[in-house]
Amino acid sequence: MFDYGNFAMNIKYIVELNEDEKQRLVELTTKGKQSSRLLKRANILLMSDQGKPSTEIANDLNVSETTIYRTKKKLVELGLDDALNEGSRPGIPRKLDANQDALLIALACTKPPEGCCRWTLGLIANRFITLTDADVSIETIRRRLKENDLKPCQKKIWCIGEMTADYIAQMEHILDLYAQPEDPKQPVVNFDEAMKQLVSDIAPAKAMQPGQAERQDYEYKRVGVANIFMFFDRHTGWRKTKITAGKKAADFAHCMKDLVDTHYPDAEKVHVVLDNYNTHKASSLYKAFEPEEALRILRRLEFHYTPKHASWLNMVEIEIGNMNQQCLDRRIPDWSELKTELSAWEKKRNDEQATIKWMFNVEKAREKFTRAYSQLKCA
Repeated sequence: MFDYGNFAMNIKYIVELNEDEKQRLVELTTKGKQSSRLLKRANILLMSDQGKPSTEIANDLNVSETTIYRTKKKLVELGLDDALNEGSRPGIPRKLDANQDALLIALACTKPPEGCCRWTLGLIANRFITLTDADVSIETIRRRLKENDLKPCQKKIWCIGEMTADYIAQMEHILDLYAQPEDPKQPVVNFDEAMKQLVSDIAPAKAMQPGQAERQDYEYKRVGVANIFMFFDRHTGWRKTKITAGKKAADFAHCMKDLVDTHYPDAEKVHVVLDNYNTHKASSLYKAFEPEEALRILRRLEFHYTPKHASWLNMVEIEIGNMNQQCLDRRIPDWSELKTELSAWEKKRNDEQATIKWMFNVEKAREKFTRAYSQLKCA
């Protein structure tokens, strides 16, 4: 019988690269990250162009002579791109059919066994094998769950607000305040705080170069924690950050003093929208100042509290998100750099008078809450 395979392997394909092809292959093997298969095919062509025999190439690159033959054949018959391109691979057939996939999904959505707080991949695999006698690995289970966006090892915590009469009253009060026209004598200022971890690199980062992104070592040293208070006036597009070591009653009190004496000295009354954190109280000013001074400051302030579990009603939450994304989403090693970077971000935003287009009114807010609460009840 005629052996076509052996006959074909006896055909000699001579590799002769031009200068452009050589340069392309050299760059491919020396720059950037490429797959090991692609690098092997590039090296096969370079070594073949140098006249090395297939047996030597196979030994040096740890590839079969069949791979060398096919790579050289593609170059001669189809060109360099096809020689480098491996083409589609059929892959391993799926181990689970549609019915087994459905059973796996249903199993992952059930209550875990007694004595277990959640499903693990091992628990699911053992139970699935018991039910189906299918010979599947934990990795197969993981891939099927990932394809169906199921994460039985995770649990999300929701702050579920209860739509009581108090909640509705506070919500509508805040929204009515937002609906009022701008009044320089009665400014509305949103207030909240955020935390920033201060961390420094163990090894210096390597700067970005052409063809290579900046590289930063995954190890870092925790230096400390900074608290960032933020004021935000939507009408004027003004925001102010203040960095402190903590957020105690005295820190809050000094923020309120700055608000009336430094930032709004000509205002008759400053309306402050804030959450129900335990230091956000009038009593904090009496802890920090003499009674006469505390009363003087409070006479020029009016606090407006968002309902519990309704931080979305405080506009400053949006601006804190902007701050985190635009300025703080990186490693900052010390207080000095944090102050410098925040000051630059703050100045840029204030110069632009960047503000928020608030789209909620009373009716829309009611619809949002009712819809979200209904989804949670049905989940």
